[in-house]
Amino acid sequence: MNLTVKEMNNDYANEILHWSYPPPYDFYNIKYNEEALLELLDGSYLAIVSKEGLLIGYFCTGKTAQVPIGSQFGAYLGGYLDIGIGMAPLMTGKGNGTMFFQFILDYLRSIDQTTPFRLTVAKFNQRAIRLYEKLGFEQNCEFQRGTSSFATMIQKSNKNEKTLHS
Repeated sequence: MNLTVKEMNNDYANEILHWSYPPPYDFYNIKYNEEALLELLDGSYLAIVSKEGLLIGYFCTGKTAQVPIGSQFGAYLGGYLDIGIGMAPLMTGKGNGTMFFQFILDYLRSIDQTTPFRLTVAKFNQRAIRLYEKLGFEQNCEFQRGTSSFATMIQKSNKNEKTLHS
């Protein structure tokens, strides 16, 4: 699939806010409201679009990619670029994750060749954790927000070259 990065716009943001994931991934459904719309349009989110113009997903970096309470647990100590991602529900669970996330990593690496990457994942999401591990991420720190458990993962090495070609 040929992907490109585009600026987040009102159409993409509205589409994302209407995405509906099935349980247990409904945890990632975003309630449509003005605050959520403004966050998606604040400049920290970028859209991933297919050559046919379909919105495949999005990503964000920096503080926007962090679960705020994680700072209280030391989860976001400096030196890393935090990444948050979301893939369209119709694309999930079909083997598209590696291609999608690798595209994002390659895009970010083309901008910054040295800063290591970090992401935060809900601990129940073993599907995502396996993907991140496949691309060289290792769990680093765990914390709770209410009844939800999270882990930060840092990219320790560039294992993805071997993994993708084996």
